[in-house]
Amino acid sequence: MGYFGLFLLSTGESSLLPIPSEIILPFAGYLVYVGQMTFWLAVLVGFLGQFSGSIIAYYLGYYAGRPVVLNYGKYFLLSRKHFEHIENWINEHKHSEFIFFFSRLLPVVRTVISFIAGATKVPFKKFLFYSSLGIIPWTVILVYIGFKLGDTWQTIIKAFDEFQLVVIAGIVVFLIWWVWKENHENQASS
Repeated sequence: MGYFGLFLLSTGESSLLPIPSEIILPFAGYLVYVGQMTFWLAVLVGFLGQFSGSIIAYYLGYYAGRPVVLNYGKYFLLSRKHFEHIENWINEHKHSEFIFFFSRLLPVVRTVISFIAGATKVPFKKFLFYSSLGIIPWTVILVYIGFKLGDTWQTIIKAFDEFQLVVIAGIVVFLIWWVWKENHENQASS
């Protein structure tokens, strides 16, 4: 589907659909390698798709995020208190904008950060600016890797699968620590 397909898939990936950019963008790089796309146009279209998807996810979070998290978060170890803690931390932390930049460079996290930003009512322009700054290197690097790998572009999939496992394991460890810390603090204050 060419550039249109790249735009749709990139939009879907950034709007919370389980479509990995770690496959989409290197494949676009492969299409550059075989002459079916041009490098900078593939980067631009991939960026615009992710940018559009981020806006969709942000507004989903903005209008439905808080009620969804407060009603169903408990099934994912996210209580009202935890959500409000995250909300306060993001909104009061001096350099929270860097969360949006760096989160766009991490598999898994990069997909949900827009929803979280919307749910915690981060100012839209601030979120979009720093998120976009993270989308740019991610897109350039992955399209370039696909281009450089050429016919072997699929080898990137295994590397990202392993990296994704490390990110997920890190998130799980962090959540376990956080729940333990919150419970420990609650017991100490009781």
